[in-house]
Amino acid sequence: MQKTFSEPEINEIAIWLWQQMAERKVVALYGEMGTGKTTLVHALCNHLGVQDTVGSPTFSIINEYAFEVEGSSHPIFHIDLYRLKDEEEAVRTGVEDTLYSGAICFAEWPEVAPEIFPEGTLHVFLTLAEDGKRSIEIQEK
Repeated sequence: MQKTFSEPEINEIAIWLWQQMAERKVVALYGEMGTGKTTLVHALCNHLGVQDTVGSPTFSIINEYAFEVEGSSHPIFHIDLYRLKDEEEAVRTGVEDTLYSGAICFAEWPEVAPEIFPEGTLHVFLTLAEDGKRSIEIQEK
């Protein structure tokens, strides 16, 4: 399933992606630098009413945000594997534990450690088109 969108349409794409996620908790985000992975996570978090500052976890590796449901706080993890070397380093830094925590997880640069992702992960590919629009494609592996 593929859609094309411009940056002002990011909130509509976030709503659409939430619908595609259904009961899935882990989303792997693929795309070159500048394709909008972090911007998409920001829009997804905004849709849930996250009050925390949503930013790139490039240096921290894992950012944790919270959203409220019926007065109860729930975590969302935003993971960036860009600076990691391989799966072993991802395991040592706690990425695997986070992916299997049962919380919602958005992971950028999943190709660094593809084997640690749980079954049922939603794989989302972002590409930048020449006209400045972006393409989003969902693949279930």
